[in-house]
Amino acid sequence: MLAIENLVVDIQASRILRGISLSVGAGQLACLVGRNGAGKTTTFRTIMGYRKAVSGSISFDGHPIAGLATHRIARMGVGYAPEESEVFADLTVAENIELPTWTRPSARPAAQRVSQAYDLFPKLRQYASRGGAQLSGGERKMVSIARALALDPRMLLLDEPFEGLSPAIIPSISEGIASIRKLGHAVLMAESNAHHIPEYADVLYVLERGEIIYAGKPGDTFPPDVAKVVTGGA
Repeated sequence: MLAIENLVVDIQASRILRGISLSVGAGQLACLVGRNGAGKTTTFRTIMGYRKAVSGSISFDGHPIAGLATHRIARMGVGYAPEESEVFADLTVAENIELPTWTRPSARPAAQRVSQAYDLFPKLRQYASRGGAQLSGGERKMVSIARALALDPRMLLLDEPFEGLSPAIIPSISEGIASIRKLGHAVLMAESNAHHIPEYADVLYVLERGEIIYAGKPGDTFPPDVAKVVTGGA
């Protein structure tokens, strides 16, 4: 579904991504793991068209998307929940979640798309009338993912979905992501904390200084140099 080949990205004359390649199939959860500054967010922002690649290719469902405008990539069926979990403070939770149904037509009725988002994060139903500015960090994270899901995407990009959250709310978000995967959506998730890698992940890519240094299964034994990155060692 998503295929990246030899992607190179520079930011202000600094090389951030150095020829990375990865793929995610329908119904798969792939985790992109790396320390802060490794290039995870740059990868996501390049997929979504916010950054331009120097070279390499990005294709979604067999169609090249590198260089396309962000709104065109979203309309093709790629949803994005950024690390900052930004919500519209002046809109309610319900309005935040409904927003993608106003901007991207889909074969599924808007009400069905919104209902599914609430089904995956049922806690949000009780906050439907609450303003975006009144939400906790964990609640904003859930709204951000639910809003991306209401786009009716075939793939979701989740940047650090567990970062900075209370341990009490992490299971709710993890269950929601597991349900998204079971629905057949492809999911690419970035993580800097190896302890947050879900046990149901299908493939793991380790990113270090802009290069993929490992690709395999989450339960595999890592080579020593990869283990240092995954565990946050020196």
